[in-house]
Amino acid sequence: MDEMVRVAVDAMGGDNAPKEIIKGAVEAVNENSKIKVYLTGVKDTVENELAQYTYDKEQIEVVNATEIIETAEPPVMAIRKKKDSSIVVALNLVKDGTCDAFVSAGSSGAVLVGGQLIVGRIKGIERPPLAPLIPTEKGCSLLIDCGANVDARPSQLVQFAKMGSVYMESVMGVQNPKVAIVNIGAEEEKGNALVKETFPLLKNCPEINFIGSIEAREIPTGYADVIVCEAFAGNIILKLYEGVGAMLLRKVKSSLMSSLRSKIGAFLIKPALKQTLKGFSLEEHGGAPLLGLNGLVVKTHGSSEAVEIKNSILQCATFKEQKINEKIKEKVVLKDEG
Repeated sequence: MDEMVRVAVDAMGGDNAPKEIIKGAVEAVNENSKIKVYLTGVKDTVENELAQYTYDKEQIEVVNATEIIETAEPPVMAIRKKKDSSIVVALNLVKDGTCDAFVSAGSSGAVLVGGQLIVGRIKGIERPPLAPLIPTEKGCSLLIDCGANVDARPSQLVQFAKMGSVYMESVMGVQNPKVAIVNIGAEEEKGNALVKETFPLLKNCPEINFIGSIEAREIPTGYADVIVCEAFAGNIILKLYEGVGAMLLRKVKSSLMSSLRSKIGAFLIKPALKQTLKGFSLEEHGGAPLLGLNGLVVKTHGSSEAVEIKNSILQCATFKEQKINEKIKEKVVLKDEG
């Protein structure tokens, strides 16, 4: 990568802001010398936190933003009224070309609304979907959409499938990614009206490798690389995934600590277990990109710690390096127009 990748990071958003956000930003620039981070937030607060770390001062810049959008605020109103909030200031850095990407653990609604209103959609993209990587037995899959469009139309799901394919191929290196639509059975005639109408469109779409329906229980196996659904179903899948994962982790830890024998066994298997569990951690895969915008917008969990912020920033570098937006324009928009 020859040129710097410039990432605006909302330093005030999330449960662990600004401490974990700033720590993640420092870790990202220390790992990649080609990244410059613009931290938006209350300048004194951000600079005081930054003072604890060692990093190349040329790679982090603080941009003052005096307001904070809280999670409970109505997103549209907050974006319009709080012009000097850390989210709006950061999104404007992407809009005016100062930055290539934006990362936030703050208000999901404000990030989604602001991404569309301020950064704007690529011309020809109907709706930008939120697309997180989720861990599977084979590595990870892209869940698209998980929160941006709860009432999507069939044509929009087709665009989601195409954008998801571009992302998995270019960012994750998956050749000819397998695309499936979330359904309640494998048969083509099953599903609600949206799935029934979308299925033949995906089946007849030459730009993607469509393999049919996928039931929720098959998702963790890695059966499909791109999992297409509207946001209502996608958000339920994602939240259930997170809840079951956390519960299993607690159960495993509890069982391993239940007796002297199990504690000895736990000590012996600890390195292998730690490595295995790391692969199933959502944080290791960075945040969820909002695909189809003029710049990259990445939403991370509200409870994000430094590792997820770092990985989300590094993810932005890969996004730019692989020219994802150019490929979306070429493979989704121009193909649709053709």
